[in-house]
Amino acid sequence: MRLPRLLSAFLLLGFLAPAAWAQVPAPVPVSPYAVVVPVTDTSEAQRDTAFATALAQVLERVAGGQDLRSKPGYDDALKGAPGLVQQFQYQRAGSGIVLQVNFDPGAVRRLITQIGVPAAGVKPPVLVLVHGSDGSLLGQDALGALAQAAAARGYQLAYPDPSHVPDASAVANADPTALAMITQRYHTGLILVGNLKGGSADWTLVAGGKPLPWSGQGVSADALLTDGGNGMADRLGKQLNVIGAGISSGKLWVSKVDSAQAYANLLAMLRADPSVREVNTLAADNDGFLLGIKASMPPAVLAASLAAGGRVIQGTPHAGADASLQWLH
Repeated sequence: MRLPRLLSAFLLLGFLAPAAWAQVPAPVPVSPYAVVVPVTDTSEAQRDTAFATALAQVLERVAGGQDLRSKPGYDDALKGAPGLVQQFQYQRAGSGIVLQVNFDPGAVRRLITQIGVPAAGVKPPVLVLVHGSDGSLLGQDALGALAQAAAARGYQLAYPDPSHVPDASAVANADPTALAMITQRYHTGLILVGNLKGGSADWTLVAGGKPLPWSGQGVSADALLTDGGNGMADRLGKQLNVIGAGISSGKLWVSKVDSAQAYANLLAMLRADPSVREVNTLAADNDGFLLGIKASMPPAVLAASLAAGGRVIQGTPHAGADASLQWLH
């Protein structure tokens, strides 16, 4: 199969002698349009299968985590994955081989539109604060199984700066000050707190200021991490991945908007969201505003989606509003 638009420098890597391969850690994609997938060999058939697997992950990311598998044209889209690739690269990782694939952002967005999915925007990464059985904070190298499970469901992970690790207990309790600090430093409102305990694990997903705890079991640390990644994706999916039948109208209450600059920033955030089609201010009361919203998802789902970005958290119910948020910064 011909692979148009690929960088020729990467085409040769699959034919290099093993001695020419660098023994390096698996690369970490920094773009929602980049994916790393394991492969068993460098054959064309295996490469095309990996392209399809990678495109499935990217489509889910760009659709905001929505499950697209039942959409007309989805299977054909995966078959055409090689034509959307901008570049790819093989690398050694541990005892195996991985393939890093970068897709054309514009082509992917057009494909999402052709499949017929309302724009939802790329979800922010999930900050992971996972402690091992000895109480130590696990780094990226130890969380590979968690990252792989998350990536397979369309989610990316972020890892804490060792010099500035958030207080996991405060985060798990959805402390607004702790969440605001995470927003400012890590630009996300999605945090997964985990504690491994031998053959079990306790998890808390904080999504938009709401903690969702659960427990899991596994025969190994990797099994626990994989289970945690799938549990995280399941819970995020229930909150964020609701596809509207059309444009929804509703009222959104936002509190703690305590300055003209905060109000301007709030409106800018809403108008920049691809799912928001129209926003109007209906009323104001002290530091709160009642907004009329038209969006490609219901108001409650929109509120959860906005809170995932970290600049707001979901607030207490307000009279006359379909959903409520609290501005963080």
